[in-house]
Formats: sequence, C-alpha cells, structure tokens
Amino acid sequence: MRWFQLGKRRVEQDPARQEALLRDLRQRFGAHVPAPFGTQAEAVAGLLTDDDGLIVATRILGEFADAAYGDLFTQAGELYRRTGRGFAVDRRNYRPLWQTAGPELRWSLFELPGGLHPYVQVAAAVTVVGAQAKRSVRVTDPEPLLAHVFEVLDLTVAGWEYGRVRVDVDGAALADRLIATARDLRAAMPDEPPPLPPPVRELMRRNNTVDVYAPTEHRIAGAFNPGRTMRESLLA
Repeated sequence: MRWFQLGKRRVEQDPARQEALLRDLRQRFGAHVPAPFGTQAEAVAGLLTDDDGLIVATRILGEFADAAYGDLFTQAGELYRRTGRGFAVDRRNYRPLWQTAGPELRWSLFELPGGLHPYVQVAAAVTVVGAQAKRSVRVTDPEPLLAHVFEVLDLTVAGWEYGRVRVDVDGAALADRLIATARDLRAAMPDEPPPLPPPVRELMRRNNTVDVYAPTEHRIAGAFNPGRTMRESLLA
C-alpha cells in the first residue's frame, strides 16, 4: 500500500492490486467471451468500485486512447511511404485526418493491442469515471483524463462517419456515456475546465441523426443525434 501525493491531495493506492485487476479484466472479458458486451461492461464496472478500481478505470481510458493514437500514427506513416502524402495525426482532433485519408485508413478500435474492447472494458471505465466524477478528479490529474474521454469520443464518431462502422446499440451507448462523463468531469473539476475540443465544437453545430441497429440483427433499434446530445450536455 502506498500514499501518492497529487497536488495537496493524498490518495491511497495499491499498485500491485491495480496491476492484478487490470490483468484480470483483460483476460476475463472481451470479444472472446460469449456474453453480450453490455452484460460484460456491467460486470467490469462492478469490479471497479474503490479507489484502486477507479484508478484502473482512468488507466484503461488512457491506455486505450494511446493505443488508438499509435495505430493511426502508424497508418499515417505507412500512407506516406506508399503515396508520398503526409497526414497530420492530432490527438485533439482526428476529423481532418479521417476527412482527407478516410478511405485509406482502417478503423481499428476493435483490435488494438492490449486486449481492451471499446464496448466492454472501455465502456465500463467511462461509466465508473462518470459515476464517481468528483472522486475521479481527486485521484488523478483531471485534464488528461478529460482529454482521453474526448479523444475516445472523437474516434468513436469518426468511425461512424468515415470508417464504415455500423452504429449499433453498444456503440451509441458508449458515445452517450462518453458525453455524459465529459459533462460530469467538467462540472467536478476544481478549476475552470479547458475549452471544448474542435471535434466536439464541430459536431455541436450539426443536427444529424443516425440510425442505431440492434447488435445481432439487421434492424433499426433507435436513433442517436450526437450533436444535439453534446449541446444539451456540454453547454448546459
């Protein structure tokens, strides 16, 4: 057990337990498990209830965002070597990359290294961080955490628009959780939150509704309007 100083705050942590918990979550949950993603996400969230679990949740978000950035950076390098065209990979705004190179990019969030699935471990981590937003901004630096939430949101919506990813119930639920968690983190931050990132501001100017499909059937189960949801949550 260790005490970590974060500014003027002292947070009790058990790094060994955190590593064991993260390793367990990678092995026991994910696409290789036959249970529905939503059921798995609820089970993962139930294992992340104390401070160590909350810190693991923040680590999941950071690791997943880092892996996604690394994958796109590698793809951009491959495109440059093949075509001679350079593409900027900006973690605060992936939309220009997808708008210019979208047909040549792979949306790889389902198969990133590290064994974290967006609809399972990541969805659970977002839920836990949002539900404990006031504690989240105490156990970790809130600005990088908020940046990771927005980054995963940007990647998720870009997949729908440019990566030929079908919007299903699990994907829409993840986006909705990300937006709600960003709202709750911004409200809980002890200082003025940073400005909303460019992709959020761009999407909030739109009013596009997308069809949401059932996970295992080719039928429309509902609809989701990312821009309106962001306006209602982040401009309130």
